[in-house]
Amino acid sequence: MILTVTLNAALDVTYRVAALVPGGSHRVEDVHTRAGGKGVNVARVLAGLGHEVVVTGLVGGATGEQIRADLRRAGLVDEMVAADGESRRTVNVVAGGDATIFNEPGPRLPATAWVDFRTRYAGLAAAAACVVLAGSLPPTLPEDAYAELVRLAAGAESIVDADGAPLRAALAAGPHVVAPNAAELAAATGEADPVAAVDALRAAGARTVVATFGAEGLVASGPGVALRARPPTRVVGNPT
Repeated sequence: MILTVTLNAALDVTYRVAALVPGGSHRVEDVHTRAGGKGVNVARVLAGLGHEVVVTGLVGGATGEQIRADLRRAGLVDEMVAADGESRRTVNVVAGGDATIFNEPGPRLPATAWVDFRTRYAGLAAAAACVVLAGSLPPTLPEDAYAELVRLAAGAESIVDADGAPLRAALAAGPHVVAPNAAELAAATGEADPVAAVDALRAAGARTVVATFGAEGLVASGPGVALRARPPTRVVGNPT
């Protein structure tokens, strides 16, 4: 079983408009909503590929209920932990093949939410072959949250897809894979050269680094692994 963790789950709202004009009024042609956050998106792909996957994380309020309802509609196993506060929404405006995204910060959760989540997570991780820890953290969670979750899942392989301080803190726990994009890679290491930045993340504790560069593809580096892959065509529209 693969366990995906989305601590800052969101309800993704996509507006499609003819053109995006700053300061203008827009007539929305189409609206689409679904449960989101990086871990949820990963779970959708895994389930589509036929893997056994369980979704966990933190949700709250009416938005949290909408997130859970969409997980059920998608046929995903929901082990979300309910908490006080209102889950965030993201707004994605698509115009002419390009996407502009607005990400809310997420709820300010009480300390008990983190305690409750760790208890649920420890039980789920004990049955997992792999855990995927992905996305941003709600404002009140500790910066070393992912590091703690990597350690709690010592019997499973761990993949961390995060940014900034949570990513840097997670490296000390020795995750099996970290997956930054180009901006996250540069911010985490201060290195302008992607190869030097990947090497810096491995030196800091990551066993394997898979760094993505948008239309330019990705670079992977780890024990016995060194590769670069480029997509055959440019991907347009919603980057998710």
